[in-house]
Amino acid sequence: MTGCIVGWAHLPFGKREEDDLESMIVRVAADAVADAGIEPKDVDEVIVGHFNGGFVPQEFPSSLAFQAHDDFRFKRALHVENACATGSAAIHQGLRSIAAKESRVVLAIGVEKMTSLPGEQIGGVLLKGAYLKEEEELGSFAGVFARIAQTYFQKYGDQSDAMARIAAKNHKNGVANPYAQLRKDLGYEFCREESEKNPVVAPPLKRTDCSLVSDGAAAVVLTDVETALSMGKAAVFRAAESVSDFMPMSKRDMSKLEGCEVVWKRSLANARMGLDDLDCVETHDCFTIAELMQYEAMGLTAYGEGHRAAEEGWTEKDGKLPVNASGGLKSKGHPIGATGVSMHIMAAMQATGRADAMQVADAKIAGVFNMGGSGVSNYCSIIEGLR
Repeated sequence: MTGCIVGWAHLPFGKREEDDLESMIVRVAADAVADAGIEPKDVDEVIVGHFNGGFVPQEFPSSLAFQAHDDFRFKRALHVENACATGSAAIHQGLRSIAAKESRVVLAIGVEKMTSLPGEQIGGVLLKGAYLKEEEELGSFAGVFARIAQTYFQKYGDQSDAMARIAAKNHKNGVANPYAQLRKDLGYEFCREESEKNPVVAPPLKRTDCSLVSDGAAAVVLTDVETALSMGKAAVFRAAESVSDFMPMSKRDMSKLEGCEVVWKRSLANARMGLDDLDCVETHDCFTIAELMQYEAMGLTAYGEGHRAAEEGWTEKDGKLPVNASGGLKSKGHPIGATGVSMHIMAAMQATGRADAMQVADAKIAGVFNMGGSGVSNYCSIIEGLR
């Protein structure tokens, strides 16, 4: 499955009080099409990734992009959802449509409006991404990943130092990202210590271990390689793989993310490369323990040794494999449906040398890992700059 990203649009993430779901979709739809240098009439299919789950009253968002221009009318439009991997699901679905020659140009949009609800209700909506029959008692998704962290700590020891270094790295990187919700270098000491401003949310997770509640939208224009070669910019997919795992955590070994490991192995094999061939990675740091465990699953370290990558600077912007040079979800925020699209845009910007202050030196090949639920939905893309 191949295809290219030839245009994109990204709203700054955060509490967007002036926007509703429709206005965000319309904005990025129009801007992505313009960025690709095409007209709305050139788009064959629109795919909207949106989790909702009760964040807003409006369901059925697939045709809302048509409000951007009358020429979208009577195009195919589809809504996809796969928890926190919803945005990547939209992009991968677009790539399948192109590979099947059902579409030549696809507009893939990710969007979420989370802040309309009070905090406790937001937590309840997010928990729908867990296996409620067994995991509802954990109370929130922070509780779910606190349980994962506890399981990991029991096997490998307390990793609070490494998790604080991950948080500090991502917040430092996020200062350079104009789309990030929190552009502030918090420093390792602040992230490491419990305080009034950094309380424990769900032991052992502190506030700085958790991604932010956000509103936001992002969109990409996808097309086939032949078409992309005639366009102003293009990032080609060397691989685009997804796998799903059992939903109940009780059926899995939660000291590791096996779905992440499988999808990375398949992606690298299909791209005919190794992890060392990547110049940077955007990975799913919904919680710092998740990024730590993803180091191991992607093969950067052995299991139980992910802390080395954080503590020895391997994943810093100037390290051997920069991870989340954008600031990741920790700094950008995590509007559920928009996250995967945002990650792909960050990777495409790196691979085409258009990441500005976020740019990793000489980056040409970028990896993306986007995860839904507690490691249930797993999407991996490998993207190379084409022009």
